[in-house]
Amino acid sequence: MSSENNARWLGGFKDDYERIFIEEWSPYVGAILLVLVIIGLMVNGLFWGVFGGVKFWGDWINNWIGLGPMLGVPKELDGFLAHRMSLMNILLVLGAFTAALLSRQFAPNRPPKLEYIWAALGGSLMGIGAALAGGCTTGGFFNPVLHSSPAGWAMCAGLLAGAAIGLKLLLWTLENIEWGMQAPPRLNVPDSITRVYPVFGLIVLLAVVMWATQWFGSGNEQLASRAVIVLAGFAIGFIMHRSRLCFARAFREPFMTAEGDMTKAVILALAIGIPLAGLLFQKKIIDPYVAIPPTFWIGSILGGITFGIGMVFAGGCASGGLWRMGEGHLKLWVSMFFFAWIGSIASALFKRFNFTAIDETNIETFEVTSVGFQAYLPEMFGSWGFALLFSGLLLLTWYALVRHNETTEKFTLL
Repeated sequence: MSSENNARWLGGFKDDYERIFIEEWSPYVGAILLVLVIIGLMVNGLFWGVFGGVKFWGDWINNWIGLGPMLGVPKELDGFLAHRMSLMNILLVLGAFTAALLSRQFAPNRPPKLEYIWAALGGSLMGIGAALAGGCTTGGFFNPVLHSSPAGWAMCAGLLAGAAIGLKLLLWTLENIEWGMQAPPRLNVPDSITRVYPVFGLIVLLAVVMWATQWFGSGNEQLASRAVIVLAGFAIGFIMHRSRLCFARAFREPFMTAEGDMTKAVILALAIGIPLAGLLFQKKIIDPYVAIPPTFWIGSILGGITFGIGMVFAGGCASGGLWRMGEGHLKLWVSMFFFAWIGSIASALFKRFNFTAIDETNIETFEVTSVGFQAYLPEMFGSWGFALLFSGLLLLTWYALVRHNETTEKFTLL
């Protein structure tokens, strides 16, 4: 091969690398890839969840500081890699970290002092909201909608209201509070280090693949199942980082800038995912009730409002916070700490006072709590046709409102 052809080949490879690993992906591409990974989990009898793993971390924190016995947290907890949702969350952070290394975008990011307070407040409200709704933007909104439950739509309404309220409160603080608003000097990483980021990223990528391969070929059914979780969690973090996919932005941006691409990407993911998931339910490949919280409608709405306010101050939702942690945002590390800690406390207290405790006397196919029940549209409407039509009309209405707002800025609060 001539030197000219060799240079052309290397140049083409470099262009491909930049297109895949450096240039930002469209949120629509990210949404499609995300829903395909989630459907892949469902085919294997699994589902994507975030708050369960985050709350599990909070249980560890409460046991460590001595609050566990008072809250009823078990003394002996699984390891961080043994708990399914904890494992998935860790791999989500690792996937985003790898994507940040490969794109040379990893950098410790220190916020102004006031934002640490916002992070603590926002994370705490997210923990309370997720405990009420039975999940975060993933387990309380996205998954239930995907699983044809109106609980997800109820939380969607709460998240929209909470995002609007949170944004108004945040704007008030920006206009009236001056303390702690000066950003600290940015930590500059030497070029000699950032140049080798892709090498580190490739090492992490290969290590995760080897990890999953070892578990999958171990002959242990449980480890083989967890190998799927390792790959799926890593892929979700990688996809969300590259496409900047964030549920918090989907609910916040229309009120803030009228920009609707992130919202439309989430709508696209649901439009693709709902019928695919419905097909899996009809074929009885996975039980839809495994990802439907018993919180429709009171818990879903109240939890959505509380969580929505919190995610505005925290700077991201649950999954968005995890991938930003992998990118190096210190504010999100603080947010997720309080999300985990207060989420564990709130979950324990709500159960103790029978708000979210399951009614063991219920003999129906769904579980009942004081804040709602497991609502499943095909059961409520008596057919899949009406259930899909209902979800489709809601998606179409949401899209029409977002599209109208993009051209008129009617719902913006700035």
